[in-house]
Amino acid sequence: MSLMITEECIACDACRDECPNGAIEESDPIYIIDPDVCTECVGHYDEPACISVCPVECIVADPDNIESVEELKLKYEQLNSDL
Repeated sequence: MSLMITEECIACDACRDECPNGAIEESDPIYIIDPDVCTECVGHYDEPACISVCPVECIVADPDNIESVEELKLKYEQLNSDL
């Protein structure tokens, strides 16, 4: 499943630069994660990089965008097929 940022976000910008897919965007008042681009870092890292750098632990699994590891791998491959 993709991740989402809760309202506890303090808009510190730590997560945006860590996302290898560019799925995190600045919004008002909190940042958002594009579920079509988030692979939970599958294909890049063992764990989601954004979660590891978030100082307020506001990044959680998005219950509206449930995906298996296989689906996340496929999404990663599709996103990186042009590279």
